[in-house]
Order: sequence, then C-alpha cells, then structure tokens
Amino acid sequence: MSTDEPNDSGPEPGSTLGRRFARLSLYNVLANITVPIAALVDTALLGHLPEIRFLAGVALASVLFEYVYWTFGFLRMGTTGVTAQAVGRNDRPETYLVLYRSLTLGVGLGLVLLVLREPLASAGFALLAKTGPGVEAAGREYFAARIWGAPAVLANFAFLGWFLGREDGRGVLIMTVTANVSNIGLDYLFIVRLGWAATGAGAATAISQYSMLVVALALFLRRYRPLGWRWREVADRSRLRELLVLNRDILIRTVALITTFALFTNFSAVLGTATLAANAILGRIQMLAAFLIDGCAFATESLAGVFWGGGRRSELERLRRLAIATGVALTVPFSLAIVLAPRALLGLFTAHGPSLDAAVAVGWWLIPVLTIGSVAYVYDGLFIGLTAGRALRNSMLLSALAGFLPLALIALRLESNQLLWAAMLGYMVVRAASLEIAYRWRR
Repeated sequence: MSTDEPNDSGPEPGSTLGRRFARLSLYNVLANITVPIAALVDTALLGHLPEIRFLAGVALASVLFEYVYWTFGFLRMGTTGVTAQAVGRNDRPETYLVLYRSLTLGVGLGLVLLVLREPLASAGFALLAKTGPGVEAAGREYFAARIWGAPAVLANFAFLGWFLGREDGRGVLIMTVTANVSNIGLDYLFIVRLGWAATGAGAATAISQYSMLVVALALFLRRYRPLGWRWREVADRSRLRELLVLNRDILIRTVALITTFALFTNFSAVLGTATLAANAILGRIQMLAAFLIDGCAFATESLAGVFWGGGRRSELERLRRLAIATGVALTVPFSLAIVLAPRALLGLFTAHGPSLDAAVAVGWWLIPVLTIGSVAYVYDGLFIGLTAGRALRNSMLLSALAGFLPLALIALRLESNQLLWAAMLGYMVVRAASLEIAYRWRR
C-alpha cells in the first residue's frame, strides 16, 4: 500500500541528526560515484574503436551538453530547497505543487531544446576548437542522437530535486543507478554489437535518461500519495514568480561557475600542452573529490530546508558544523596521497614525462584547494536548502571576478602555472568566506 512518506526516507522516530545526515550522505555518495564510472566505460568502448575520431568527437560534443544541461541545473537545485521547506512546514499540498511546477518548466524547456537542436548544434560547433572534419562529423552524430533525451534530462532534474527535498536518498540512488547501468548496457549494445559508434553513444545516453524518468515516475506513484494535478494551483503567479527568481539567481551562479573553470582550462592551454595535460589530470582528482563532497552537500540541502522551513535554527547550526567537518574529512585521503606519493598517484593518469613532471610540480596546490573548496561546496548545499539564491549568485560572481580572474590574468602574463593554481585557491577562499559571512548575516 502506498503511503504519503516512503518507508526508507524522512526522519525516523528517534533518529538523530547524525544518523539522518549519514544516511542521506551515503545514498548520495553512492549515487554520485556511478556517474564517473559510466563515463569511463563510455570512453573505453569508444577508445577501442578502429578510428579515434569517434572518441574525440564525442568528447567535443559533450562540452556542449555540459554547458546546456549544467545551465538548467537550477531545476534540480531550486526544487530541493523549496520542497524541503514545504516539508519542514508540514505543507503537503505545496510539497507536490513544487514538483509539478518544476516538471512543467523542465519538460517545456526540454521541448524548446529539441525545436532548436539544429541552431544549437551549428552555434556550438562553430564556437568549439577547430578539428578535422571526421572529428566534427562524429561529434555532430553524437549530438543529434543525444539531444532527443533533453525533455527527460530536465524532468529528471525536477524529480531528483524533489526526492532530495523529501530526504529520499534511496530514490535518488535508484534513479541514478538505473540511468548509468542502462547507459553502460546500451553502450555495449549500440557501440560494440551494432557498430553505431558516436551515434550509438548518444542514443544510449538519451534512452538511459528516459529509463531514469520511468523509474522516477514509478517510485513517485508507488511510494507517495500524489496530490491531483490542478492547473490553477500549479500556475499560481506568485509561486511561479518566486520559483523563477530563485532559478534565475541559481542560473547566473552556475554560468559564473562554468565560466571560471572554462577560463582555467583555456589559460592552461595557453601555457602549453604539458601544462594543459597536467592541470587536466589534477582537475580529474578535484572532480572525483567533488563528487564525494557533493554527497555531503546534497544531504545538507535536504536537512537545511527542512530545519529552516520548520523554524528549527539550533538544528540548522548543528547541521552546518557537522557538514563542514564531514566535507573537510572527505578531502583527507586525497591530501595524504598527494603528500606521501604524488608521482605514484599522478602517474596513474599519464606516462608522459613532461606532463607528469608538470603535474607533480603543482600538485600540492590541490591540498588547500580541496580543503577550502569542501567548505564552499557544503555552504552551497546549505544555501540551496535555504533557497537563498541571491547569496549564491553574489558569492559566485565575487569569487570569479575578485578571487580568480585578477590573479589568473597575472599568471597568464607571467606564464606561471603556480600562479594559475593560486588563482583557483583564491576563487575557493572568496567563495567559502563570502558564504560564511552571508550565513552569519542571515542568522
């Protein structure tokens, strides 16, 4: 029998903050680590085809999807905080209406992307680095197949945000594992067995997103008692305006984040191929650590929204301290590996001497970048739970324009990769400090 609360989510009777936080974090970490695994399998299958152009083309087209889909990440982040606050207020109708509004917005935007797929492809490939005709052709094949998953991708953002807002970590895990396992299986079928190459990789990703959406709908209908879809309430102007303002601020924040890391990569390329390769290796480690810390940050989003919506300020402060301590602790294994065996660790990613030497020379920067960055990631989760989009937007703009850009331009002028990493550290310091100050003011 369906119940309004799933048996495996939401606060259990007598459950402590530590237990709730640990359970949510574990589910989210497990969900997050399936993402890079699926990407590695995708890369390996394409990399073993007779022509390397398919791998290069897919990598090129993937940049476009990162920009497009990351831009609409507000559908996930905005939904989480608003849902969690409605849960904290025990406002059952609004809890469901938040999902319906986000789904309507997500599916609508996804259909717009489908209509505009040809102009998007033309503009995107025109802006990307010029490559051989074979590489671009493979990239376009991948884009043409994968873009058909856009409505499902954006609808899944809404469901992921809603499940997180309900503290339903298991639902998030089931959705994510479904998408990535089906993607791996379809990759093998389409690329290896049917020989569809780049088109197969794109089709596998698109279909896996629809399988994820089917599972999300099944979980929603089976484990909850959904409120009826009443258009008048879904289309409430004041509520839609609040959601759009929040999403606008998160959108600006996300674009600033993407641009900062894109500039870091572009400046690395200007400093030379060996530097670009070295920073790409370190960036992979940084991304892996971020996936783990984000599991903690997602748990923070869920609980912060519930506590804020319920007016439980003392529990919110306890959550903040616990989340920051956990986030910093998750960086310790990476820091120890860099200190104790930097060449062995970085050598797992490349055997190219100059690139390995360049990575080892600046690898120590990852220790403060990851440590302080973990605090910033946790605060991101906290402010998403508080639906404080303006604070997130202002912090990210300040971090990019004052923390990163000035020192990065000096690094470019002096051709110094050490200074470029110092700029990345400056970005993380300003990001963490500005959110800490904003939190103190908000209290």
